[in-house]
Amino acid sequence: MRPEMSQSAKHRFNKLQQDAFLPGIEAGEIVFVGATTENPSFELNSALLSRCRVHVLESLTSDQIASALRRALEDAQRGLGSFNLRAADAVLETLAVAADGDLRRALTLLEIAVDSASAAEEVELTLERLAPVLADRRRRFDKGGEQFYDQISALHKCVRSSNPDAALYWFVRMLDGGCDPHYLARRLVRMAVEDIGLADPRALQMANDAWQAYDRLGSPEGELALAQLVLYLASTAKSNAAYAAYKSAQALVGGSGTEPVPMHLRNAPTGLMKSLGYGEGYQYDHDQVDGVAIDQTGFPPSLGERVLYQPVDRGLESKLKAKLDDLRARRRAAQSGNTE
Repeated sequence: MRPEMSQSAKHRFNKLQQDAFLPGIEAGEIVFVGATTENPSFELNSALLSRCRVHVLESLTSDQIASALRRALEDAQRGLGSFNLRAADAVLETLAVAADGDLRRALTLLEIAVDSASAAEEVELTLERLAPVLADRRRRFDKGGEQFYDQISALHKCVRSSNPDAALYWFVRMLDGGCDPHYLARRLVRMAVEDIGLADPRALQMANDAWQAYDRLGSPEGELALAQLVLYLASTAKSNAAYAAYKSAQALVGGSGTEPVPMHLRNAPTGLMKSLGYGEGYQYDHDQVDGVAIDQTGFPPSLGERVLYQPVDRGLESKLKAKLDDLRARRRAAQSGNTE
């Protein structure tokens, strides 16, 4: 490392700076050892990451943290032993649980708890003394980091798998960590569209209503409206058929040329356009039997009739499926008769 590099550069290397290590690592001149609280998949460039062995350090257990706190209390040279403090195991266990797997946080909480203690007297560290220290018991949460996206992924997947209890847990976990409720409201609207769809069209309306209720009520009362929405979305029928149909339509449009609109589907507001055949052969569906022109096609002739939307047999879509299955069968029969 060059001595003229700034202290901030020594602490954190951006992806461009990381490239400087590659030649030395390739030549075996550098033994690269790094530690980060971020996900290396995102924070290290792929060339450097492919030349490294990644070791994942898990959070400490409460027992491990309690043991470390005990050593800190007893070590007079490097810890808090000079304060003549006594603490029951239950007290240290309470601190360990509050630290939520983070030893540094546990030691900070311990230091705050004994900050007012005199080194000349023996002090009993009690749960009452800890009460002000443990007033803020937020779980670990990194807004915009890996834990943030892991938790929103857990919430979305629990809604999708119709597990309202787990979905509510992850929703509250994110609120507890300081997540913006507006972000959660937006994601819940997405779940209503993407994972429930036409199996229960009420879900989208409820999602928008809950978002609006939060805007009107504010926090914390408005969060109950969002929590109620989480429970409903997780409990109702699910379908991604509309989402899948949309993706299929995108693929079809992207993979074909600019197909002309069939003449019978074109608008003919002028005499000239009518004389050119615009709208010729169009059947007004409301004038047909059952309100549907069975033998009328909708796709460009070069593509032929396609099936993009395939409703599932759940919720309201089960009724749509029965209707569309019948119409599609009749259309196929009509088209087959037209070609014979």
